[in-house]
Amino acid sequence: MFKVFNHWFRWRQVAEILFDLSFVIIGITVASMWVGSGLPVNYAHVITYAMLLLISGLTIYLALGAYSRVHSRSEPDARIRSILSLYLAVPIAYLLFGVLPTTVFNREFMQLSAMSALFGMLVSRVGTSGTSASGRLLARRILVFGTGTRALAVAHALSKSDPSAEIVGFFPSPNEDGASVPHDRILPREKSLTDTARDLDVHEIVVALTERRGGSMPLRELLDCKLNGIRVLDLASYFEQTLGQIRLESLYAGWLIFGDGFQQGVLRTAVKRLSDIVFAIVLLILGAPIMAVTAILIKLESRGPVLYVQERVGRNGKPFKVIKFRSMRTDAEKDGKPIWASKQDDRTTRIGRVIRKLRIDELPQLFCVFKGDMSLVGPRPERQFFVDQLTKEIPFYAVRHSVKPGLTGWAQVRYHYGATIEDSAEKLQYDLYYVKNHSLLLDLIILFETISVVLTGKGAQ
Repeated sequence: MFKVFNHWFRWRQVAEILFDLSFVIIGITVASMWVGSGLPVNYAHVITYAMLLLISGLTIYLALGAYSRVHSRSEPDARIRSILSLYLAVPIAYLLFGVLPTTVFNREFMQLSAMSALFGMLVSRVGTSGTSASGRLLARRILVFGTGTRALAVAHALSKSDPSAEIVGFFPSPNEDGASVPHDRILPREKSLTDTARDLDVHEIVVALTERRGGSMPLRELLDCKLNGIRVLDLASYFEQTLGQIRLESLYAGWLIFGDGFQQGVLRTAVKRLSDIVFAIVLLILGAPIMAVTAILIKLESRGPVLYVQERVGRNGKPFKVIKFRSMRTDAEKDGKPIWASKQDDRTTRIGRVIRKLRIDELPQLFCVFKGDMSLVGPRPERQFFVDQLTKEIPFYAVRHSVKPGLTGWAQVRYHYGATIEDSAEKLQYDLYYVKNHSLLLDLIILFETISVVLTGKGAQ
């Protein structure tokens, strides 16, 4: 793992991107050699087309989730996404190059390079998508210190986020009561933790103790492991780096106060506000036809207002009015008591089900972004009734209100639609990661993943 602008990336993700880009470079080179032997080649056009092909390919790959850090898709689904992204990237790059105000370009060169790149990437992606083969060269050997429920949670998280990572075993603590992990995976205590890690060629140690009473944590041995080049992570840091979340059960106030992150600098605030305004204007222009058609369909289907205005809690607990397309019946809350939206909610209209699935009902919130009450990316705003309830039930819930709420967010692209207190606790773990590590780069990543969510209809209710 390595960190860029406060966001953690896995080496495997970078290796996949570089490996895919190598086929584009090879395709461009082969085409240049082929065409250049008999026809003049304008190398300014070569470089321009190569950049367009790279950018369009990467953008579509990211939008379809091809480089996602969590691999929960089936192998056929991963291959379909890869093939679709390739077949979209090449014609889009070709079209962009064709409309550029340049001189006459060599179409034979473009066709040859596109076919070469397409063939190489297609063979690579179909052969490796949905499997761990592409990550074996970067496999990490991990030793988990602990055998309880938290150690089991580490094993489940690793299998979900990085199939190429290998847990070599679980090293027991002398003061830990009971074991939740399989007994055949528990390592003997015949040797010290340092010697065991060295003998097993361990790359990382994750400290996942359920009990931290005196003597449970062998600090000297953990320090020796670190001095021998083995990464040592506590549970909070491990989940932050691996799953992009800050786990509530391993969180304490001191870690939040004395750790890095949670920066709300003037420069960051200014850059985020400027990007919000620019993106809001662009999206309002592009989405105007869709919004107009949606308004007409809502009006034709049922009586009542087209827009739904509701008070939500914003930054620092300040209330504001949020605007959405109405997707439910006008009598959705007859007694005035707030009700969680649920899966297959019978209060939703026919048009409402469609626009909620495609997230079109959220588009009017772009006016809230433009006004400054919301940001394009941030934790989703909740109603005061639910905020009061969740603040009492969930520790650190109020921390999410230290930034502006967003039209989309890290929790929205990482977790399904929440309809219970338990779901809200799970989503808070992603919101805390965003509040701690938010940057323009992370905002762009969330926007790309939002496109994937919209295209697949994932998480909508």
